[in-house]
Amino acid sequence: MPLIQEVPELSAYLGADEAIDHEHPLVRETAARLAPVGADAYTYAEAAFVFVRDTIPHSMDSGDLRVTWRASDVLEQRTGICYAKAHALTALLRARGLPAALCYQGLGGYQGLGVVHGLVAVRLPGEERWARQDPRGNKPGVDARFSLGVERLAFALRPECSEVGYPVLYAAPHPAVLTVLKAARDRPHLDRTLPATL
Repeated sequence: MPLIQEVPELSAYLGADEAIDHEHPLVRETAARLAPVGADAYTYAEAAFVFVRDTIPHSMDSGDLRVTWRASDVLEQRTGICYAKAHALTALLRARGLPAALCYQGLGGYQGLGVVHGLVAVRLPGEERWARQDPRGNKPGVDARFSLGVERLAFALRPECSEVGYPVLYAAPHPAVLTVLKAARDRPHLDRTLPATL
């Protein structure tokens, strides 16, 4: 699927905002810890991906009732759903000067309803295309991996279930996503209000 930048300028995918707060000291400290001396962009990007995927539990998997949405809060509280984890990875990538975008899939099957799933796309130096990554977190039946070639996302799309990959690469979280995250009192409330489409 061809990916389309929402904003033509690559610099838009390096910016900070209220959710992707990569200038926050905790984000900066975490990025510095993940970057060994002399690490190239690929090594750092993979390390950031694995860190978010493996050390920040997906709150639905862990049963955590807290809702996080700001990248620094995700890193501090060590919990979040896919959108929040995508915000954290995006912030960590941007903290090291790597363009990162937010992107989404439309999935079926969550409590019998469709749901939007959050991803990240990264564009490393020397690469001519964006590569989507899924830091959601692995579990039985889910085996997402960092890859610049063949995508290794958590969920393969099922067209027969009307599942779709949204092609737009967003510089900031989609309003439909950010609105429900910020309004949620707790994760059960969030579960009931997750967006079904963009």
